[in-house]
Amino acid sequence: MSSDYLTDLNKEQRRAVKHGIGSESATKAPPLLVIAGAGSGKTKTLAHRVAHLVVSGVDPHRILLLTFTRRAADEMIRRVKRITAKVIGTQQVDLPWSGTFHAIGARLLREYATQIGLKPSFTILDRSDAADLMDLVRHDLGQSTKASRFPKKAT
Repeated sequence: MSSDYLTDLNKEQRRAVKHGIGSESATKAPPLLVIAGAGSGKTKTLAHRVAHLVVSGVDPHRILLLTFTRRAADEMIRRVKRITAKVIGTQQVDLPWSGTFHAIGARLLREYATQIGLKPSFTILDRSDAADLMDLVRHDLGQSTKASRFPKKAT
């Protein structure tokens, strides 16, 4: 396997990408924590790491790739697909366990909802919904019209 796709990485990035991936089996690669500052190439390094794992034989369904924003998740997945397409000639790499912490967390909660006492159709409230719900509860408890009313979220 040619590793030409790693040539545009610096020494530290390449070291992180190749960490624990030997010639015998990439499936035994140990976990890796990458800590780096802004603008240091974290997204590039993570995308190359995932692509290198896939190219080295790891089942993409066994890779967990998480980030904080949808935009960053989409960008990493796009980069992984671009790199793997260049190396193995296909863009059909499916990374089902890639996305935001919240999206993957919600997926796991839905998948195991009945085992933990939830309905799979549960709803997740955003900040605005939560504030509206608190207003309704405050009103139902009679705290919205009293002289010393229950404080609002912004208080």
